[in-house]
Amino acid sequence: MSRIITYASAIQEAQEQLLESNPSVFILGMGVTSPTGVFGTTVGLLEKFGPERVLEVPASESAITGVALGAAISGMRPILIHQRVDFSLLSMDAIVNQAAKWRYMYGGAMSAPLTIRMIIGRGWGQGPQHSQSLQSWFAHIPGLRVLMPTTPSDAKGLLIAAVNGETPTIILEHRWLFGIKGIVNKSFFEVAIGKGEVVKKGKDVTIISVSYMTIESLEAAKILEKFHISVEVIDLKSISPIDIDTIIKSINKTRRVIIIDHGHISFGISAEILSLIIENSTVELLSRPKRIGLPHAPTPTSYSLSEVYYPNTKDIITGILEMLKIKNSQIIEFNNNKFTDIPNEDFTGPY
Repeated sequence: MSRIITYASAIQEAQEQLLESNPSVFILGMGVTSPTGVFGTTVGLLEKFGPERVLEVPASESAITGVALGAAISGMRPILIHQRVDFSLLSMDAIVNQAAKWRYMYGGAMSAPLTIRMIIGRGWGQGPQHSQSLQSWFAHIPGLRVLMPTTPSDAKGLLIAAVNGETPTIILEHRWLFGIKGIVNKSFFEVAIGKGEVVKKGKDVTIISVSYMTIESLEAAKILEKFHISVEVIDLKSISPIDIDTIIKSINKTRRVIIIDHGHISFGISAEILSLIIENSTVELLSRPKRIGLPHAPTPTSYSLSEVYYPNTKDIITGILEMLKIKNSQIIEFNNNKFTDIPNEDFTGPY
């Protein structure tokens, strides 16, 4: 049975079903037992499963990540939650030097089935220490899978697939996604890891996007369609591994590509994708590829700086028009006032 629920509710449901189906699954993190339950994603789990399986932890990220890793290599399947990706930097040794390399060092005989949920992105003036998007850091490390679901259904299915797998997995959830709604099946299901999806078909240009930027990309495609510009949008879902086959198939059709990320452009995911395109595509592009992402500067705190720092629908439209050599100011003159530091009236913060 399918119904419409929020991104946060889909994650909560996935965790509830995992806890019900497998006694080795448990959840730990700061705020998992709070009334707001990490943006609503852990609400009600403590009451149903008790403090032995839903663990509130002290503010010691290195220690709790070590505990989660130890549990994973001992046969448990922990879901560790860092409420900000920034907090996880205190536990990089356990993630990068231990979890990612565990199976390799033991010749495949042992595994570390650790799933770590981390929250990324802007909002509420969080500033440079609480609003980073560091996906390229984790994607650079062999032995880690890095997932960035956009829709509620993918948020549920990818989380279940990650916990059921044997590879340590980082799941990055953008703060602006928790309130979006979508159709989600109530059943216990998995979404294939490493497989992207063409979420809108088109013929003039391919947008490759990830996480919240897929929402922006779809909005841009919708507006451009009114002016007879056909845009194909790929939601990657996973950045390690990357579904290069879906990307190349689309580019061979449109022969134009723009890559959208909400991480830094410098040394980031968009650069890796562009390199893969150059190495694997067999067609000549009709125009230079474009990348849109964050500038090489720390994330700002103020509203005024945020408005020029973070890319949005208007930037995507402008980039595509430049690529197609179309000068039409009417296309980009649309109401864009929904973006300051709060995406919609239902969004809450600061955490």
